[in-house]
Amino acid sequence: MRSYNQFCPVAKAAELFCERWTALIVRDLSAGDRRFSDLQRGVPLVSPTLLSQRLKQLEAEGIVSHRRAGGRGSTYRLTKAGEEFVPIVMALGIWGQRWTRRALAEHEIDLGLLLWALEQGAHPECFGEERTIIEIELTDQPQHKRRWWFLNEDGHCELCLKQPDREAQIYVTVSLPDLIRIWRGDVSLSSAMASGRLDVQGSGRLRRVFRQWLGLSTLAHVKPARRDLAGDAERAAA
Repeated sequence: MRSYNQFCPVAKAAELFCERWTALIVRDLSAGDRRFSDLQRGVPLVSPTLLSQRLKQLEAEGIVSHRRAGGRGSTYRLTKAGEEFVPIVMALGIWGQRWTRRALAEHEIDLGLLLWALEQGAHPECFGEERTIIEIELTDQPQHKRRWWFLNEDGHCELCLKQPDREAQIYVTVSLPDLIRIWRGDVSLSSAMASGRLDVQGSGRLRRVFRQWLGLSTLAHVKPARRDLAGDAERAAA
């Protein structure tokens, strides 16, 4: 961990918080206990070795704690000190949503991160006790990355890499960039459906429930502060 070599409290806090990946780890732990594999999905560019090292550093500093979850697995959670970082992470997110909105660069179109966000943010309880499968076809992706399934059962949503035991009741077609734009609030779900950028097939009731199921970014409501940034996002979504 790099040091600013200052006694200033801002410098001491920044040494911890500004270390690469820390803010994203706090972001993901802010939702509650997480297994190591869950944290890997939230920061897919981090190697398991580096993620393990960062978690040990944060635990040593009293930011994160872990406990055995049965077998050989562990779950991680924020301590009281770590929870005080959460408003800072949210403030960063609001600032980023307000001031950095623009057309997506190619390297920012991350399939794995979006799938993780959809699974984590879904509202499977809106289907009640009904076992419901949603199939999403990403029209711009190669065949082996084109189709994904979300199994909703007993109030739990699970991403499936292969088709479950029966056909999906809701079938969605959309490009990956458009789905990311919808998730982060660049374009509304209603306008995406009206323009045909996102197509939802299924019964009328299930199409309506799909709107409730799809969990958008918690910052999707934050509007761009600059017109040029809003224009970039809108042109990309048009």
